[in-house]
Amino acid sequence: MLTKYELERYDRQIRISGFGKEGQEKLKEARVLVAGAGGLGFPISAYLAAAGIGKMKIVDKDVVELSNLNRQLLHWDKDVGRRKVESAREKLIQINPRVEVEAIGEAITETNVLNLVSDVDAIVDAMDNFPTRFALNKAALKKEIPFFHGAVRGFMGQVTTIVPGETACLRCIFQEAPPPEKFPILGSIAGLIGTIQATEVVKYFTGIGRLLKNKLLVYDGKYTSFDIIELKANPNCPDCKIGHWGD
Repeated sequence: MLTKYELERYDRQIRISGFGKEGQEKLKEARVLVAGAGGLGFPISAYLAAAGIGKMKIVDKDVVELSNLNRQLLHWDKDVGRRKVESAREKLIQINPRVEVEAIGEAITETNVLNLVSDVDAIVDAMDNFPTRFALNKAALKKEIPFFHGAVRGFMGQVTTIVPGETACLRCIFQEAPPPEKFPILGSIAGLIGTIQATEVVKYFTGIGRLLKNKLLVYDGKYTSFDIIELKANPNCPDCKIGHWGD
């Protein structure tokens, strides 16, 4: 049940057609893992907190660096040298004190990923590397929960929503990880892509609208263009075939 406080706080989104109190209650019950507390993690977690997601688990091993501050707006100058998850949790609780935020300051690996996602209903990709994304993708397949992918570079960004059993998985789309690099990024591009990811999460839990299933949305900020690439599952995908580790 929604409290009087919640009914007033979320009044404007409760008024959205098809959303209503039922949709808000579904958000309140939702548990989401946000993998990364950086450029994508900022808009994802901030807007999910503002929307009233019940619980967020934020996982990131890094500390705040000065070069993060052009895009990672949960972190401020005073936070340089501090663990990102601690800085993020502090700000998110200020955004919405009714949202439960769990901060986990460790790397995501194939060894610990299944434990990290064991008590969540969805995984949101706010990472900056594909090896970790592939581990999260396999965990989503194993647990049969959605995986909301987003990535950015320079003026470019991309988003897709992966639902095990219904869509191509991340390995179907990207067979190999690109080489690691310290890539350039404009902060507003991360803000836009992360906001789209947060919107997809809200749509998933409330059942409103049409998700980016089997569609890769590509944004080019230089030319202000949005394009949709239609996706198909790869019948020979090793991750889809494995699906359940150890089975």
